[in-house]
Amino acid sequence: MKISIITVCYNSASTIEQTIQSVLSQDFNDFEYIVIDGGSKDATVEILEKYKDRIRYISEKDNGIYDAMNKGLKMAQGEIIGIIGADDFYPSDDVLSAVSAAFDQYGTDSIYGDVQFVNAGSEHKVVRYWKVEEYRKENWLNGFMPPHIAFYLKKSAYEKYGYYRTDLVCAGDYELMLRILYKNNVSSKHISKVLMTMRTGGTSNASLKHRLTANLEDRKAWKLNGIKPKWYTLWWKPLSKIRQLFVKFDIES
Repeated sequence: MKISIITVCYNSASTIEQTIQSVLSQDFNDFEYIVIDGGSKDATVEILEKYKDRIRYISEKDNGIYDAMNKGLKMAQGEIIGIIGADDFYPSDDVLSAVSAAFDQYGTDSIYGDVQFVNAGSEHKVVRYWKVEEYRKENWLNGFMPPHIAFYLKKSAYEKYGYYRTDLVCAGDYELMLRILYKNNVSSKHISKVLMTMRTGGTSNASLKHRLTANLEDRKAWKLNGIKPKWYTLWWKPLSKIRQLFVKFDIES
């Protein structure tokens, strides 16, 4: 099955080339790479232009990150879709091969894996490791969510259950996965492989204010879908990340 990879970026000249190179170096051949730029004022577009023969990109003003992601989804031609951030990169060249093999092996509509975090400037030293648990629907009530940047979903599920909500600022990815996996029972499978390397200090962890907004939007996500969490669900969601700090290792060269 063809895989579409989408990156949303804005003024990302310092990191976007490593992201692009990590995608284009994949040993899986049947994929396309789409970059949605929000009209960057730095050298981002110049870098994208260097790779115009191997990627598809647009650069124009958008109405936020989830609006930009939806633009990418509408452009995507693959049967499977994954997201990679403009300051993230694949830890190895067999990520997409592993994802494709997992879809073939398990026959699910979505696949997700593990994530490792590094500090900018020290990309070979892992400072945090997100070892994700096996998928069980009931774990959503215990604060579970798959890592959005290590989550691959069939395009048919987007078409059936909808794209990202653009009225959310921080938690559009949580709402989408909650809606698709929990509310609508779309099948999923965890594979025990690191599928993404993420730099710390990105948008999702940018400030306490951002995290508070995200928590409020997490609560809103349940209401929007007409479902109810447990009283502890959205308290346990951020607290469960603490254990990620206790597993550290060097990235394999």
